[in-house]
Amino acid sequence: MSVYRDRIRSAGELMREHGLDAIILTKPANLLYLTGDGRLCAYAMITRDGKVALGVPQTDVDDVKSMATFDDMVGFEDEVGMIHSIAHYYEHFGIRQGVVGLEYAFLPQPRMGMLTHPHAKPEAVAIKDCTPIMSELRLVKDVDEIERIRVAAKVAEAGMRAAIKSIKPGITESQVAAEAEYAMRQAGAADFYRSYVASGPRTSIAHGVPTLRRLQTGDLVMIDLHPVVNGYSSDMGRTVCVGEPTAEQQTAYDLYVKALETTIGKVKAGVEMMDLEQTMHGVFKEAGHGAHIFGPPIHGLGIEFEESPLPAGHAFFHGEKAPAPLVANVVIAVGNCGLYTGPWGVRDEDTVVVGTDGPIVVTNYHRRLECCV
Repeated sequence: MSVYRDRIRSAGELMREHGLDAIILTKPANLLYLTGDGRLCAYAMITRDGKVALGVPQTDVDDVKSMATFDDMVGFEDEVGMIHSIAHYYEHFGIRQGVVGLEYAFLPQPRMGMLTHPHAKPEAVAIKDCTPIMSELRLVKDVDEIERIRVAAKVAEAGMRAAIKSIKPGITESQVAAEAEYAMRQAGAADFYRSYVASGPRTSIAHGVPTLRRLQTGDLVMIDLHPVVNGYSSDMGRTVCVGEPTAEQQTAYDLYVKALETTIGKVKAGVEMMDLEQTMHGVFKEAGHGAHIFGPPIHGLGIEFEESPLPAGHAFFHGEKAPAPLVANVVIAVGNCGLYTGPWGVRDEDTVVVGTDGPIVVTNYHRRLECCV
């Protein structure tokens, strides 16, 4: 397909800029972006002149042929076969020296060892990180990518609707997550990144992975959903109460919504991620909650539910570069941190496309703390 050939050509241009002769990709999101198929236990070797070789499990060859863009493919039966197939492609493309890029931010040490094994890589070939190249390629979304994210946002809304409808005293966090995930699959999700459901005092933790805790009357419930539809994700979070919230809970929630909507209102081409982060945190600090915030409130979104651009400090620990000012058609999630009071926390989150003159919010499920039970 031409879209993948165009992306491969762009990758080749960046390889030349960064002094790379080829890249070897194993991260499913990167494989999907450049070839149209992203699966585990596979790799792509892509040269800077645009040649693409795929290595996949022998069982998957026919399936990949029907989906991917490539010039050559080999099937392997195990890790040893994978190593030998990589060596074959080095020889096939005549790469006996030079520099090849690997995804440092993705590869654990054992997998790095496989890709640099002397039976795979020629001794004279040096290795360099290609994480920045792939982040730059995937940063700005095209029209089709944005439409896929819009569809994923509608699926997230279906999941949120089902999750909130299920809430009642006695149901577990895991059961709430199950209702959301079932509804998302029925609405078109092929998969989803981990769903978060946290209740009561657990709403004051950073990542509320569902447990068997049973909801109680008066609990706040924090729900964060990340469906994957046609290869792309959305990110939406909402907080509701099991019954009628207290005045203190409502006040905190209203403050959070104010901070969120103020920050979203500043999203447009040219804005800095740091400015957005400081805007959101600033509303909390002005209200006396400076000690009740944790982590970066914004991150990029696309094939993965968290990707570039990331705030500078967060980016460093993800192997990414500090982001440049945002440009049109970058997609971000705003609200990736809560207001954590101790007894409980509140958090809403939305997926936003950076527009030329302002934000384009694609997750539009209503905000209401009180939940009928």
